[in-house]
Amino acid sequence: MKSDLVKSGFQRAPHRSLFKAMGFDDWELKRPLIGIANSFNECIPGHIHLNKIADAVKRGIYAAGGMPVEFNTIGLCDGIAMGHAGMKYSLPSRELIADSVETMIQAYQFDGIVMIASCDKIIPGMLIAAMRMNIPSIFVSGGPMLPGNIGKKERLDLNSMFIGVGQYVNKTISEEDLTIMECEACPSEGSCAGMFTANTMSNLSEALGIGLPMNGSIPAVYSGRVMLAKKTGIKIVELVEKNIRARDVMTKKAFENAIALDMALGGSTNTALHLPAIAYYGDIDLELKDFVPFTQKVPHLTTMAPAGPHHIVDLYYAGGVPAVLSELAKKKLLHLDCMTVNGKTLGESMKEIKAAVKDYEVIRPIENPVHETGGLAVLSGNLAPDGAIVKQAAVAPEMMKHEGPARVFNSEEESVSAIFGGRIKKGDVVVIRYEGPKGGPGMREMLSPTSAVAGMGLEKYVALITDGRFSGATKGASIGHISPEAAAGGLIGLIEEGDRIKIDIPNKTIDLLVSPEEIEKRRKSWVPHPPKVLSGYLARYSKLVTSANKGAVYESK
Repeated sequence: MKSDLVKSGFQRAPHRSLFKAMGFDDWELKRPLIGIANSFNECIPGHIHLNKIADAVKRGIYAAGGMPVEFNTIGLCDGIAMGHAGMKYSLPSRELIADSVETMIQAYQFDGIVMIASCDKIIPGMLIAAMRMNIPSIFVSGGPMLPGNIGKKERLDLNSMFIGVGQYVNKTISEEDLTIMECEACPSEGSCAGMFTANTMSNLSEALGIGLPMNGSIPAVYSGRVMLAKKTGIKIVELVEKNIRARDVMTKKAFENAIALDMALGGSTNTALHLPAIAYYGDIDLELKDFVPFTQKVPHLTTMAPAGPHHIVDLYYAGGVPAVLSELAKKKLLHLDCMTVNGKTLGESMKEIKAAVKDYEVIRPIENPVHETGGLAVLSGNLAPDGAIVKQAAVAPEMMKHEGPARVFNSEEESVSAIFGGRIKKGDVVVIRYEGPKGGPGMREMLSPTSAVAGMGLEKYVALITDGRFSGATKGASIGHISPEAAAGGLIGLIEEGDRIKIDIPNKTIDLLVSPEEIEKRRKSWVPHPPKVLSGYLARYSKLVTSANKGAVYESK
């Protein structure tokens, strides 16, 4: 066993003495050493209950003959970090989490690793570490939150709250209404109830093969979540015995399966950051441009919030990810021969659980999709030669094509002030720049401005583009990941107030309608915006990180 390096032979007597100081017996030290990377904390509703999940994983490991050893990682809540300087640390925290899990795997020479997380950057951070270390690995989610309700009629989620703030500013709801929403929108532990980034990544883990079936949709408060955690503990020991490693599972074909599922679910645009980043550390070539064929050939099959009325609990009752995959398989849109952590191929796993749709209102038949093309669209043009991304499933039909004057802001805060101040008019294109990986630094999510646009009643009239990114909860003509970013000399940094911008989502283009001669003139006199952070982790991060089209990974592996 790999772990023999820390617990076997006379030279490791000092090491064993330290294990015995923690109460481990000799017979336990003969078992495979299974690390449990637990991101439990009291800062995130999706993580507040993860100790319960970890206890169930330990029971499974122990029952299967392994020796579980738990450690913790950091984790931040994007919802609480939203709209202030804390959001600058969200995406960069992914690299810290990856480094910390890698450090623990190497320090203890674990034979296998179980990764427990629920939220946005924590999941990909852990998967990056698994890919780097290439040991037997399984990811188990803490599960989604239940949606809230007002009077058992109006369903709510976190996105409802951000839109509610705009509605309050616009005087379409009262302070009392906002308070009622605040008390009802997030009724339980778990990751936010819609197909936002956290739940998108949890669900994609099944197609990627690194999570067991139903990992993405069993609600956090259901007993099935604990049962799945126990099964995860059993399976990791099995993977160690069979020597099935992370890179045996997360192959190029598996990433293609994950992208196909992403399109069918209408998932978060943040997947275009995280999937390439995970692949990069497994020496798999995957960039934003590689999403393009899937956006065109894979239909959008679900109407999940924010693109529709349904939430993850509805997906669960409709059959979960296996049901969606069963529809995609009908059109041969999947690689069913990919190995999974279930110890079987994806196709075999689907047959074992008899994957099928149980509710065709939630998961549409592939012959009658919500949209003929995927939930995401990759745009290019002179404004984004390396690509940009939009959640087209959540764009109003009126905004699929739009041309308007640029309203230019060099930070998120400036744009929100303008929106709430009534300075954004119908037809405008809000440009938020110097919020990319380098320029932010940290590539903040822009849920506050997009929700402000919706709350102010402008969702069907105003587009928003940025070299930053958007929450999975964002809806509307919100185009992010403009690459190259402004801080790297991208054209978005040369836009001037009033310039015309043309967006054509059906034809996948985004262009600045300024002559090449004028652009060249501006480029010669361009002076980059001064760095926003001069010291600390973010300053180091901005020097190492690449553009969004490559997943915002570090220059060096």
